[in-house]
Amino acid sequence: MKKNVGKVDAVIRTLIGLGLIVYGVANKNWIGVVGLVPLLTAYFGFCPAYCPLGVSTAGKSGGGGGGCCGGGCGGDGGKGGC
Repeated sequence: MKKNVGKVDAVIRTLIGLGLIVYGVANKNWIGVVGLVPLLTAYFGFCPAYCPLGVSTAGKSGGGGGGCCGGGCGGDGGKGGC
């Protein structure tokens, strides 16, 4: 599990997650539970939805070579042959 959520992305996810939790608690609504998802992805620095899309906001240092889930694209072993 390579890091694929950058610092700015994590801050935004944290704010959205906390906002959803506060909204859910204030309105006695289950939407607050959904707020845990962006909060946890920000905490762990990994978003599973980014993998099939080949997205990484972590930059080169966080995600390593070849995308967030390894292997790269085009089957070149992560050598950047996209």
